[in-house]
Amino acid sequence: MKVLIVSDSHGLREELKQLKEKYENKVNAMIHCGDSELMANDEEISGYLVVRGNCDYDRQFPLDIKENIDGNKIFITHGHHYNVKMTLLNLSYKAKEVGADFVFFGHSHMLGAEMINGTLYLNPGSLLMPRGRKEKTYAIVEKNDHSITTKFFSDLHEELVDLRQTFTL
Repeated sequence: MKVLIVSDSHGLREELKQLKEKYENKVNAMIHCGDSELMANDEEISGYLVVRGNCDYDRQFPLDIKENIDGNKIFITHGHHYNVKMTLLNLSYKAKEVGADFVFFGHSHMLGAEMINGTLYLNPGSLLMPRGRKEKTYAIVEKNDHSITTKFFSDLHEELVDLRQTFTL
């Protein structure tokens, strides 16, 4: 499994289009964790699994998505309903409830990846207004039979190698 995760693009169009052109045939799914500030029928967001963030007004976007990708249970949310700026506890309860192998979320604009009780929690940061680092970021997650690797990239598509993590299964 290989997925692209982006969040908090806040109205950016060209960047989402470029990501789609670069990755759509190289990943199993493209995920947007909310605050795109686009409409569901906008061309730039088509092809992405998209959830509604606190700055999104199109009600066609769901608050959460549960998806099975290559046999992996994926839970996608923006995070504002789970208070992710303060704690991952509420989100971890939801992840356990839905049996998620992976949880992808945004809202805080702070990138990070953490394995908690066998579930990977990942926030790709923000393509527009990063917090905690200067780089505007997105993430790629790859899973094979033996490991899960998380990679973060700048908006210039350069890997932030110091942030790469590999979790052994």
